[in-house]
Amino acid sequence: MKYHTYRALLLAGLLLAKQAFAESHSQDGTPPEVPVGWTLGRLPSARADVVLSVLMRPALFPPVRYRAIVVPGSGCTGWLPLVEPFFAGLLHAELLVLHKPNVNINAGAAAECSSEFIQNDSLSGWRDDARTALKAYFSTLQAPSQTQETPLPTLLIGLSEGAELLPYLAADVPALAGLVMISAPGLDPRETGALQAQRLGQVAAWNALDQAQASDASDATVQEGRTLRYWRDFWHWSLREPLQNAPWPVLRVWGDADASVPVQAYEQFLQQSRHRVAPMCDLRLSGADHGLQGARIGQSSQQDGLQWLWAQLEMWARQPGKGLCESVQP
Repeated sequence: MKYHTYRALLLAGLLLAKQAFAESHSQDGTPPEVPVGWTLGRLPSARADVVLSVLMRPALFPPVRYRAIVVPGSGCTGWLPLVEPFFAGLLHAELLVLHKPNVNINAGAAAECSSEFIQNDSLSGWRDDARTALKAYFSTLQAPSQTQETPLPTLLIGLSEGAELLPYLAADVPALAGLVMISAPGLDPRETGALQAQRLGQVAAWNALDQAQASDASDATVQEGRTLRYWRDFWHWSLREPLQNAPWPVLRVWGDADASVPVQAYEQFLQQSRHRVAPMCDLRLSGADHGLQGARIGQSSQQDGLQWLWAQLEMWARQPGKGLCESVQP
């Protein structure tokens, strides 16, 4: 099975997530520069010789009402030329956008990833690096003043594969108001991948990859565009249970025209989460694709569902005490 076929097969936010989001908002033009108001920074990772590139932006308009931390999806897209239009609707939010290690931040929606990126990409490594980076980030923030009753409420936003890290990062985020999952069903990655394989008629290829990851071949062996280290993490990654048991509100937003994730995966997680103690709100956007483009919302057609979502979060931020699910409406 060719890698491009497999990318289509697996994208439960797995391999094309970041690219799918970025391409829907990318623009042709001159070599990118840091947009006005944004800052390019670096944060430590779990490895002494590796740093993570991050993009930071203050609120576009006063008052600042909340903080949003964005965990991008899979792939090696560099967000520098994309962040300004992509996050334009988050008007009153302080933003922190993480990058995986070994990403060229100028690349935009990169079609191919470097061998260095491929050899080092794994869910467990990304989790450990992101946790270390977030701890360093929050340690540098000024403590709330005596006149400020509470710190800024914070949202953890996961784009596709990025959502698979959210329950593992949440405990390190002060004043966490909720987890926002975009185009990510919430099942364990292996469960979603199996459903997508059935959908595309690629069960034999899926089973072959299963056998490869269970073999005694080296972690560094590349198969279907990623190392067996990546696939072994992917195969054994737990997401459904941590999300169902998490004490934080969860907002999940997805499109029913998503070619990368089967509707069945979204519906299955929702059914399995009916008895979740903490609030969960589920927004299904009719006609929207993996990047939430083409959404039919109300009387509108072909709407940018992502910018619509940002507007919903802005509404929530006016009265965050009401709760994330109580404020965001389909």
